[in-house]
Amino acid sequence: MAASIVKRVSRVKKLNISHISARYKLLTGFRHFSTSKQWNKALVLGVYENESTDSIDFTGTARKFDEKADGKISQLLLTVKKPLKCGKTRTLHAVDPEFSSVLVTCIGKRGEGYDELETVDKGRESIRAAVAKAVLQLRELGENEIEVDSCGDTEASAEGCHLALFSYDDLKAEKSRKPTVRISCATRYSQDKNSMEKEWRKGAILAEGQNLSRRLMEMPANLLTPTKFAEIIKEQLADKCEVLVRDKDWAESMKMGSFLSVARGSVEPPVFLEIEYKGRQSDSPLALVGKGVTFDTGGISIKPSQGMDAMRGDMGGAACVAGSLLSVSKLQLPVHVKAFIPLCENMPSGSATKPGDVVTAMNGKTIQVDNTDAEGRLILADALCYSEQFNPSLILDMATLTGAIDVALGAGAAGVFTNSDDMWNKLQKASVRSGDRVWRMPLFNHYTKKITECQLADLNNIGGSRSGGACTAAAFLKEFVNNKNWLHLDIAGVMTNSGDVAYLGKGMSGRPTRTVIEFINLMSKETKN
Repeated sequence: MAASIVKRVSRVKKLNISHISARYKLLTGFRHFSTSKQWNKALVLGVYENESTDSIDFTGTARKFDEKADGKISQLLLTVKKPLKCGKTRTLHAVDPEFSSVLVTCIGKRGEGYDELETVDKGRESIRAAVAKAVLQLRELGENEIEVDSCGDTEASAEGCHLALFSYDDLKAEKSRKPTVRISCATRYSQDKNSMEKEWRKGAILAEGQNLSRRLMEMPANLLTPTKFAEIIKEQLADKCEVLVRDKDWAESMKMGSFLSVARGSVEPPVFLEIEYKGRQSDSPLALVGKGVTFDTGGISIKPSQGMDAMRGDMGGAACVAGSLLSVSKLQLPVHVKAFIPLCENMPSGSATKPGDVVTAMNGKTIQVDNTDAEGRLILADALCYSEQFNPSLILDMATLTGAIDVALGAGAAGVFTNSDDMWNKLQKASVRSGDRVWRMPLFNHYTKKITECQLADLNNIGGSRSGGACTAAAFLKEFVNNKNWLHLDIAGVMTNSGDVAYLGKGMSGRPTRTVIEFINLMSKETKN
């Protein structure tokens, strides 16, 4: 008995007391001895995925901060004996007097880049997701100010922060806390402070554009009528863009019978927005067109009531055009852009368009409207015709157009229909950088025949069956485009986020705003050269 007691005492003496103390501090969030003057200031540091339990693979900034903290961070992390995997975090306290919390986040494997099968830059996406998770956790801890590691890609790090912290709570009494995030910690250890701050600002502006799109898409339709949408855009873009608000009389004078046929059922007057950003002089602007149905009931071909509230986001194309222009103007890109946004509601009433009615578009083509819930293509038809008058170098339209694209691609990518291989390659390149994927869909004559074989008019607004619905919708739009560089983005499948994108909260996604901004950036560089 005495011998066993002696053995147990001996084993206890051999334990490393500092090791136990460090583990206790890590696991319990021990912080009472911190000398931090600012209790709600936190730091995010990045580490790479590493199987070793004997070393930590820090980012450059994290390694230098660990040295400044006399190795406390690496000591605490190694105490756990369980390497961090991509997207996982550890929250430490009392490791530096300046910060009440230091959160270490794993940004994946070192050297990750473009994944050909996934068609994304995995390194950039991992950084966005890891930093987003980190700032959200620190917000929950009550931190008001967060300094962030660049994690090897300052722009992606800034995007992750600002996209993750967005919330639409304008109409709630209790607002979400929005801590201030900045890159300043990383710049202390960088030889190129100005470059890092410039990249951080760019990432923040890219996120700001997408967040404007998300805010517009989330707004209830009674608060975001066509008129109110136009007012908000004038307020947001007036400093750097010319914004013209056209009324119903103007649309009638332009013979936009297709657009006006959708607006007939609502008491809210239709609006046609024309926006111009001149980052350079050009006779051939880049044209953006966005579907702006501020609420879509389906009209006489009314939708089921379940889930109809989400149709406040059926102006997602218009919102993404607005968000793109906000970022393009703030980045002062050397490009000439003209945007065209037809705005209206699609409502049932005694004056609404009826199935079987025939309307005439701006280019003189007649359309048999067999389904009033296929209204997006009707308002885009006139907007596309009008955009052609300005001799654009290319036309890119965005619309939450068909449920069929959601069936085909889900939230994985926006569907792209284009008559230009060159434009597709550039857009796909832009999507790799943004992490917001696109996927090319066919524009075969097979689909054109489905909408041109019509009993009463030149075109039918539906293809006659449910098969290939996204393709027949794109084929319909093609009938109103002469431009050889046309891209149609069907974004119905990416309209909302329900956990598919780690750095976007649940709700309206604002996708693919950043991809379009990157695309415009690529085009501006090509034009400049």
